[in-house]
Amino acid sequence: MVPTVPAFGGVPAGPELVIILMILVLLFGVPTVVIAGVVLFLKLRSDGEEADTDRIAELEAEVERLREKVDDERYEKDESDGDDHL
Repeated sequence: MVPTVPAFGGVPAGPELVIILMILVLLFGVPTVVIAGVVLFLKLRSDGEEADTDRIAELEAEVERLREKVDDERYEKDESDGDDHL
């Protein structure tokens, strides 16, 4: 009789390949997905900051314009008050 089991062990088949595939997914797949998620999160978050920066710059310009307007009105009022007292 000839034995049906090879002398050098077996060639990896179904269960062994599934285990090897699971190990590869855990070692490389999960970290890749996590890193991609973090990069995507940071990219989406940075787009919002850029829009906020533009909005802040617009508001600062508006505040400066209003300050100049108030200063001009005070200057004109001071000049008109000075003419009345003479």
